[in-house]
Amino acid sequence: MFFLSRHNLSQLISGFIVSILCMLTIGFLQVPQLNKLRTKAKIASTEYSKREVESEKLRLNLLQNLPSFSFNNIFANWTFLEFLTYFGDEVAREKTGYSLSQEYFEIIVERDPRFLKMYQFLPTSISMYAGMPEKSVALMEKGLRSIAKKPLPKSYYVWRYKGTDELLFLGDSQAARKSFEKAAEWASVYADPESQNVAAISRQTAQFLSRNPNSKYAQVGAWSMVLQNAVDDRTRQIAISRIEGLGGKVVVTPEGEVRIQLPEKD
Repeated sequence: MFFLSRHNLSQLISGFIVSILCMLTIGFLQVPQLNKLRTKAKIASTEYSKREVESEKLRLNLLQNLPSFSFNNIFANWTFLEFLTYFGDEVAREKTGYSLSQEYFEIIVERDPRFLKMYQFLPTSISMYAGMPEKSVALMEKGLRSIAKKPLPKSYYVWRYKGTDELLFLGDSQAARKSFEKAAEWASVYADPESQNVAAISRQTAQFLSRNPNSKYAQVGAWSMVLQNAVDDRTRQIAISRIEGLGGKVVVTPEGEVRIQLPEKD
């Protein structure tokens, strides 16, 4: 059997402590170097993302002038899929933002302004994330001029999207009121329950704005639409916080249905 003397045990403990101190010292000395490497990697990653954005911008500029040979709808659909990839890359967007959103939608609106699905994404990506509501409204106005020649079922939603941007991001309650009135006018043509419900809600929102340009009811209604059409969690959280900030409430029923309660006072 092997026994350690008190002296040997003391030496062993001392050596262990010295080893630990050496390791801690080496680690401490390496921290600045590791931080430098991380910083360089982060800068390199950001620079790479920026170069990718510049490259994509040049490609989009080329697409704007590229002939589609009478396949405008296919061209627009393909560009929309490209936008979804761009919008969905949250890591890259945190570094470079959403400024190219308008470029994608300029191409889509030019090629196929009657492609209704895109209008669900257009306001959020350009107004809320890229911070360019004027551009969002202008693109929707351009699309509506084409749609108005022969309105499509549910195309009244585009007027609601436009009114929402005007109210929430431009602060133009009068323009918003007119957009909601147009939404009600277009929706009332159809007899199905969804269209009739949209007509009633849009008419009510327009009435709120005619009585009170700063109507909380109208703003909550607009944020409710943002929430309803949200395509990502970030948008949902923004909409919910704005609704609650205005005095409204977001209630989720046991069945999973989302209901909005208006503020007690307008």
